[in-house]
Amino acid sequence: MTPLLDLRHIVSPTVRGLVELVNLDNFDRLREQIERLGGCTEPVRLVGQTATVDTATGEVLRSYSTADEPTGRLLTACGNRRASRCPSCSRIYAADTFHLIRAGLSGGKTVPESVRTHPRVFATLTAPSFGPVHNRAKDGNQACRCGKHHAKDDKTLGAPLNPKTYDYCGAVLFNAHASDLWRRFTIYLRREIAAALDMTQKALREELRVSFAKVAEYQKRGLVHYHAVIRFDGPEGSSEPPPAYATAEVLTGAIKAAAERVTLTVISDAVGERELTWGEQIDVREIAAFGTDAELTDQAVAAYVAKYATKSADSSGTLDRALFCRPCQGRGMALSTQTGVPVECRTCAGTGQSRPLPRLAVGRHVRQMIRTCWDLGQRPEFADLKLWKWAHMLGFRGHFSTKSRCYSVTLGALRDARRTWRTEQARAHADLPDLDPSTTLVLGHWAYHGSGYSSGEELLAATVRHNRVHERQFRHEGEDRP
Repeated sequence: MTPLLDLRHIVSPTVRGLVELVNLDNFDRLREQIERLGGCTEPVRLVGQTATVDTATGEVLRSYSTADEPTGRLLTACGNRRASRCPSCSRIYAADTFHLIRAGLSGGKTVPESVRTHPRVFATLTAPSFGPVHNRAKDGNQACRCGKHHAKDDKTLGAPLNPKTYDYCGAVLFNAHASDLWRRFTIYLRREIAAALDMTQKALREELRVSFAKVAEYQKRGLVHYHAVIRFDGPEGSSEPPPAYATAEVLTGAIKAAAERVTLTVISDAVGERELTWGEQIDVREIAAFGTDAELTDQAVAAYVAKYATKSADSSGTLDRALFCRPCQGRGMALSTQTGVPVECRTCAGTGQSRPLPRLAVGRHVRQMIRTCWDLGQRPEFADLKLWKWAHMLGFRGHFSTKSRCYSVTLGALRDARRTWRTEQARAHADLPDLDPSTTLVLGHWAYHGSGYSSGEELLAATVRHNRVHERQFRHEGEDRP
């Protein structure tokens, strides 16, 4: 039993919390939990129990309960892919994405190595222009339209030269329909390939398959564009080579033609009729063969895609958390607990916003994008876009990382393999016998208890993050030494 401590003389709540933790009966177990999270910034707290039962005899072979933990609950990693929310978990997500992309280029992870001989390209589809913005040339020599040479960290980059004439409605609607534009692009791509090879689409499916993996990235102007690895396979996927006539040149031409064909029409009384298309800057480059000295190699592409898989809209200067009021779900009204009649939400004072838009710590351009999302989201014709819910993402509500079915291994398979490895390591460390899954059954009950650390736990987690940063720094310095 942990003795009660009189810590009123300790002024700092964090230090007081740490002292309370250190005096727990099994402080080492708690520290082990936090170290196992690897510096996760907002872990999930769970309570519950599990038992492994022999199905033949009914004997309980092994049991676990969070009641036996020092704090009465179990900490698990949040798994957030956003680097701005959790750097630790985002690194794992980036590593998984790297291996997923790399396997589809070089083989491995159940993908045959012969896939590296398949035609493959790296394509970038961008958003069209909705008005001139402040920009910076790649070499830094060419001046912006405003006449200035902007630095790399200039906050005005991506902002409109004339906010009054900038098409904010068009920009928001493009982000909201970006996923649908990509879906239409994949449809047109197969049609263009069939036309280039003088085949029907049915005959094309019997001869080859188009596989891809893509990630979304926000530009400085707050618009989404896509980076994609696109590959030709045989009809059964990566295990078969495509026909000899399915070359990288055919794939490149079909991508450019398909991107130019994609059009999506949006009609609304508020914004009129808008035609959404991809931008004119469409870049398609062939990925070099394995072992060459070219810049665009398997590893370079995989690392590039993995880097953007952990970013979100915050890279363009916006927020990484939703702006709608949770109690009223952004409606501004809530049901009275006494009468059941809708009344003004007390939390947001009827605005539906968790934070007033004028007080957001963002630039003028981003604030206007968010305000446009909120205003359009209130209109019935845009209700299905849920713009008010995704205002913090500037209207984009699609997945940041997706792939076709036969491109390579799945993220779920990679996570299962990591989970199995950790289970085997824990079993070996605890010297536990292997159990036959055909004769055992695992029963459990878990409940969500909350998120985040206590003040003392946060101090321990900060120490873990500090140590991990120095470990990576020393490791990189050792790799750079001759």
